[in-house]
Amino acid sequence: MEYRTKQPENLSPPQRFGRWLRLKQYQIEVTFGVYMFTPTEKFIFWSVVFLLCSLMTIATVLYLPQHVLFILNRAWFYVNGGESGAAPNVVAGNKNVLSLATSSVAKTMAAAATETAESMRREL
Repeated sequence: MEYRTKQPENLSPPQRFGRWLRLKQYQIEVTFGVYMFTPTEKFIFWSVVFLLCSLMTIATVLYLPQHVLFILNRAWFYVNGGESGAAPNVVAGNKNVLSLATSSVAKTMAAAATETAESMRREL
């Protein structure tokens, strides 16, 4: 890949991440022609991009653990069928996995996901 400049090997991870972000910004600007926008149009464009990325991140943090737990319980049901003695252990194991989150918000979400999974298990 001759077209890429050689990167210094001694960059710290935050510097490498910043360099990667600048590369992505450049690629987006060239691909979509953002470099030709006026400053106001650029501000609006990057605001929409930031808004969409933020909403996607928030949705992932809020709903992904609950969805993964739901999929695991469905897979357990499809593999083992019906009610068995090991099903509560799977739910308890998933509760332990979800409770390893570091923030209090993630812990609250894990508890809500576990309650949802247990209520769904009772319905099945």
